[in-house]
Amino acid sequence: MAKLAKRVEKSRDGIERTKLYALDEAVKMIKDRASAKFDETVEIAMNLGVDPRHADQMVRGVVNLPNGTGRTVRVAVFARGAKADEAKAAGADIVGAEDLVEAVQGGQIDFDRAIATPDMMGLVGRLGKVLGPRGLMPNPRVGTVTPDVTAAVKASKGGAVEFRVEKAGIVHAGVGKVSFGAEQIAENIRAFADAVQKAKPSGAKGNYLQRVSLTSTMGPGVKVDLSTLQATTA
Repeated sequence: MAKLAKRVEKSRDGIERTKLYALDEAVKMIKDRASAKFDETVEIAMNLGVDPRHADQMVRGVVNLPNGTGRTVRVAVFARGAKADEAKAAGADIVGAEDLVEAVQGGQIDFDRAIATPDMMGLVGRLGKVLGPRGLMPNPRVGTVTPDVTAAVKASKGGAVEFRVEKAGIVHAGVGKVSFGAEQIAENIRAFADAVQKAKPSGAKGNYLQRVSLTSTMGPGVKVDLSTLQATTA
């Protein structure tokens, strides 16, 4: 425990808790302080001026990170016939119809993202209580209910990140790995922030983007100066 405490204390050295750092500087600080024996994920947390309890203040969307996530994403596709074949050819890890629905109902959820063709939603709808709480329920708003399964699978494998605001008005996401170059991480962060900005709901009043902080899986948090995120967040 003492060794862990020393590592944590060392990682926080040089970070002022109340200071807002320019994005490029914040990314460098995160990379320099990542000391775990695995490739840590760079995570972003955005505090938004919304109350998700109101339907017109819900924030949800998807963004294709220009440099990917660095994660291996397991994709399941609910489809039949030619669309099932198309999904397999595109690289889907699991493809099925009634058999896949039955497997999920039985607790077999061996995937990170689920895609469905529109004709399958009558079946897939039964899985709402299973997939919904895990954030895996296919949804046309984020492109996971679509007849174009090839594009959806490739986007999921290539760096598509879904986001949804939590009850406290916070959006969390992984935006790369500490092994990425600093410019790659910053570019991913700017793309993510831009997508969240564009997803601003009609019911949001006042200051929408309030606070942003970065961290790595085992590292300290660093607060980011909003003005350095991107021009379009103004």
